[in-house]
This record gives sequence, C-alpha cells and structure tokens, in this order.
Amino acid sequence: MAWNPDTYNRFKSERSAPFYDLLALLKVQPDLNVIDLGCGTGELTALLAEALPGSHVLGVDSSREMLDKSVKTGGGVLRFECISIEDQLKKQQQWDVVLSNAALQWVPDHETLFPRIITKIKPGGQLLVQMPAQHHNLTNQLLEELGTWEPYADIYQGWNRVSPVLEINRYAEILFENGSKSMQVFEKIYPLVLDDVEALLTWVSGTALIPYLERLPEHLKSRFRNDYRVLLHQYFPKMPVFYPFKRILMAAQF
Repeated sequence: MAWNPDTYNRFKSERSAPFYDLLALLKVQPDLNVIDLGCGTGELTALLAEALPGSHVLGVDSSREMLDKSVKTGGGVLRFECISIEDQLKKQQQWDVVLSNAALQWVPDHETLFPRIITKIKPGGQLLVQMPAQHHNLTNQLLEELGTWEPYADIYQGWNRVSPVLEINRYAEILFENGSKSMQVFEKIYPLVLDDVEALLTWVSGTALIPYLERLPEHLKSRFRNDYRVLLHQYFPKMPVFYPFKRILMAAQF
C-alpha cells in the first residue's frame, strides 16, 4: 500500500498513546536483540531503543515512504530496513524481544502468523503486540459495508478488507499453545475526541481507507470518500465527535 506519512502523523499523539502502554509491559534487561515489526516512521522505535540502553534494535517496514522519515533517527544501536513482515519472518534469526505496534492487522491469517512469530523468539524472550480491534471498530465496519454497495462492489469483485484480527481469548490460547504461561492479553478503549466528522475521516484516511481507494479507478475515489463521509455523519451526528477506538494489547514471555 502507498502510505502517506504526513496524513498518518496528523494524529501522532493519538496514535502513539497505545505504544506507551505496550512499552510499560516490556521487561527491561541489558543487551537485548530487539525487532520492531512494522515500525512505520521509526520515531517510536527510537523510543524503544532509548528504553533499552545497550540493546540492538532493528525496525522493519515495507513502506519506503514511511522509512524515509526514519533516517534521521537511525544509527548506532538503532537501524532500519525496508522489508515486509512476511519476508522478515522467513529469516532464521531469533530475537530477545519481538515487538509490533499497530502493524500486524495488515498481515493475514493470524492463526498461522502468531506461531511463526513466536518461533523467532529466543527462550526466555518476550512478545509485545498492539493492534486495533478492527472487527469491533465502527469505522472499519462501515468501510466493509460500503464496499458491498454499487458501483464499488462491481469493481471489487468480491474483495472486501475483512480484518484478520481475532478475539482476545483466541490470542491467549495461541500464546499458551505455543509455550507461554506468562501473559497479559486485553482490549482497551482509547477515546478519540475530534472536532467533527471531517477530522474522523482524516483519521481513517491515514490507515483503513487506503486499500479501498487503491482498488478504485480515479473517477470513483472521490465518490467513495463522499459516500463514506455520509455514513460517518449518520453514525456520528454530534460535535465534537467522540469515537471509542478499541485496541488489543498483549505481552507474553516464552
């Protein structure tokens, strides 16, 4: 997908808040080898490196546009690489800490993805993951609904961006089945208070809206955005807009 870091960063503080909760679950130890899967612009990866003095931290992301913003934060024990999460997991290297903040929701088939990730963790190592609970978030549900309308359904030909995110009890089971007896898995609401629906549309434009627009011809993109705006107005008629954004956080040791 073609990410726009400027649009994504319009709500930098709101997008960063869950990362700090995730970081609080990290067991700090010296001399760790750490990987951040889907590091985006790398600013939060730099904070991770600061929290782990003496450790070596690698941030990976498939978006060159996002990583271009990370160059100024790199160097020393912190470095970045342009590679997809799937290709990174094909490598043999293991890590003391595998962290992923707001990225794994873009990778399909979590039933097989999470066991694969766990094989990349050294004995005694940690897994920390944060991602939106897309199946419980109304903005995602409305996008899925709009994708079934004409003329979009005719273009998508059965495609719809159904989220791979599972229920939290299933993630706990996967962690246990793959060797973790020490874990925290929970869902938390991060309230967004936005000026109006247009601000909410901008929020979604930085992430979930992207794959829907990419698959449309140019003459339908504005129409799709406008139809989505109408749907948002129906469900969020008040100003300011209060949106209870739900995210999943998990930390496990193996």
